[in-house]
Amino acid sequence: MDRRAFFRVAGAAAAVPVLGSALAACGDDKKETAAVDAKASTTTKPKGPLRKVKLGFIALTDCASLVMAKELGYFEQRGLDVTLEKQASWPATRDNLLIGAIDGAHCLSSMPYSVATKIGGDGSQALKIAMILNNNGQAITLNKEFASVGYGDLAKAKAALESKSPTLAMTFPGGTHDTWLRYWLKATKAENLADIKIIPIPPPQMVANMTAGAMDGYCVGEPWNAVAVAQGIGFTHLTTQDLWQHHPEKALVVNEGFATKQPAVLKDLMGAVLEASKWLDEPKNRAKAAAAIGAAQYVNAPAAEIQGRMEGKYDLGQNLGTKTYVEDTMRFYRDGLVNAPMKSHGLWFMAQYQRFGLLQEAPPYQQIVDSIVLSDLYEEVAKAEGIDVPDDMKPFDVRLDKVTFDPTKPDEEAKRP
Repeated sequence: MDRRAFFRVAGAAAAVPVLGSALAACGDDKKETAAVDAKASTTTKPKGPLRKVKLGFIALTDCASLVMAKELGYFEQRGLDVTLEKQASWPATRDNLLIGAIDGAHCLSSMPYSVATKIGGDGSQALKIAMILNNNGQAITLNKEFASVGYGDLAKAKAALESKSPTLAMTFPGGTHDTWLRYWLKATKAENLADIKIIPIPPPQMVANMTAGAMDGYCVGEPWNAVAVAQGIGFTHLTTQDLWQHHPEKALVVNEGFATKQPAVLKDLMGAVLEASKWLDEPKNRAKAAAAIGAAQYVNAPAAEIQGRMEGKYDLGQNLGTKTYVEDTMRFYRDGLVNAPMKSHGLWFMAQYQRFGLLQEAPPYQQIVDSIVLSDLYEEVAKAEGIDVPDDMKPFDVRLDKVTFDPTKPDEEAKRP
């Protein structure tokens, strides 16, 4: 079998039967959220009726900045009536954005590149990245049968992979979770990569599907790694901040129509999200945020299973102990360094697509990032909010295999073993 066959996606949408949420509804925490000490906005509310906006989200901890912008009243303070609509999967999010059923979404930051390169879509460049919502906070969870692999041991992971040729899951072809999973697999240097099957599963269905034996491990956002630990079915083998510290994760992705026809609304939307992002990065607010986003209409998970990892306290499971993160826990603001949409990151993702064999030739790198990343719009919003914008094309390091990526030379990264 062609070794690169391993890196091809096993279907563009989840093929495993939906088994339902692994958790029962945990109730509506709106009353507690209403008591959150929301500070008065310094923004003058625009005159006239509230402007309506529909945003999609997936039941993941990192939807928090959209949820808290609504729950704390930041959207309304900027003259916006925002409806948050839970999406069934990332393919559904993509489709709803493209047809205009929603204006924007909490979205995998690499999805627009996946769609544009025809890995996870039809080649459309109509999905635009307005800003990044968070860094860090995802993980690779393995079935408890692999517990001897431990935490982050690439040599032991190589041996385990070669002993079984497992089935592993991610959430969307060419998405961030797909990329972290494939990057880790390449780093193990396992000899049987061509025989490892990778399938897409919606995030809230990961735990139930692994419990049923549909796969041996997965890469997803929280709280679904913490839930696997709490239920005793798996353990955390690697967090994504230990793969690449402060990597881009979710983004506010909008469709082209909204970006071009309602730029003033989009800028106010971004300002409110930035305000919520600052609030979330205050450690004292994390417990309140966990209670709010855990509600049935949002993540639908117990606050305790959200709060621990949101605060950087990781029970790894299977008697592997705990890890504590401070600077590189899930971050939503980090003095504005989180939120700028970086063209260098888009170049990195597309270079990985080539490196993994998902693309057989180089895409038009610069044309795609120039089309997708709304750099000028973000700079306007950042200036209005008093936030500095970092260098868009500065080289950066990836921790796992100690590689420095030069965004001016994506072809070199694409050719790397």
